[in-house]
Amino acid sequence: MATAHPPATREGPEGAEALTRAAPEADVDVADAAPVRHPLRWLAVAALAVLAAQLCHFLFTNPNFEWGTVGSYFTAQIIGRGIATTIELTVVAMVIGIIGGVLIAVGRMSHNPVLSGVCGAYVWFFRGVPVLVQLVFWYNLSALLPRVSLGVPFGPEFISGQTNHLITPLFAAILGLGLNEAAYMAEIVRGGLLGVDPGQTEASDALGMSRARSLRRVVLPQAMRFIVPPTGSQVINMLKATSLVSVIALSDLLYTVQSIYNRTFETIPLLIVACLWYLVMTSVLYVGQSFIERHYARGATRNAPQSFWDFALFKRRGRKGPEPKESP
Repeated sequence: MATAHPPATREGPEGAEALTRAAPEADVDVADAAPVRHPLRWLAVAALAVLAAQLCHFLFTNPNFEWGTVGSYFTAQIIGRGIATTIELTVVAMVIGIIGGVLIAVGRMSHNPVLSGVCGAYVWFFRGVPVLVQLVFWYNLSALLPRVSLGVPFGPEFISGQTNHLITPLFAAILGLGLNEAAYMAEIVRGGLLGVDPGQTEASDALGMSRARSLRRVVLPQAMRFIVPPTGSQVINMLKATSLVSVIALSDLLYTVQSIYNRTFETIPLLIVACLWYLVMTSVLYVGQSFIERHYARGATRNAPQSFWDFALFKRRGRKGPEPKESP
């Protein structure tokens, strides 16, 4: 009588691979699959909910916030004048910073060692000295230079005047913030210019374009994708940095708030007014920055998959390779 023997098997990785190839694929019912439990997520949500409830209870039950006083000063005319000064100072300082940053960045990338060294020293100095120190220095410039004159070097003077009359608090704030911002913008612009393919400059040279025209028409427009996002962040930082000018008695938002609570002793409500207005202004700048970034990022994301199905189709086409062209 013949005895049935089990099929011969091979031990080791080769035998396991052969059995795996021989085994039929099992049908998996996705409908019966149990979702993965995440208890730690629910614990984190519960903890955050408790903290949020405590914060709301603290904000609305503590009488020291004086929300009525906050509401009365939030739309006050004197606060509006301080906001206008803050916005004006931000715009002027950023214009000086952007223009000066472009010029300094081009100078740092120049083949002239003297020009490159001077621009590098400018960036080193203004990035190394705190903004608050620069503001106080410009405000007290008259102690170093009592008179300011314009004329021929080591020759006759055409225009002269007292430094105290020229360096007003507003002008000192513009000098301190604008010159400091130019150093930071120089590094941002230089990083954007270095991010452009050097072949673009070589192609411009091959077409006979000058260095200035190549920078203006070819390199700088392509570098805007790298320059605009950090520039938007610098605008927001500049808006917040204008609060430092209160030390030189410039009537910005913070100094206006300080002048009020020094008379009324309502320190906390007035500081809340300043915080709320700074949040409003920075939120508007955040929205504008997102639109600008989306505008300059259109070229980079034009061919990228926008959804899961686009990604799956993209991967499928990538595996198959390019479709063959029809013969004419």
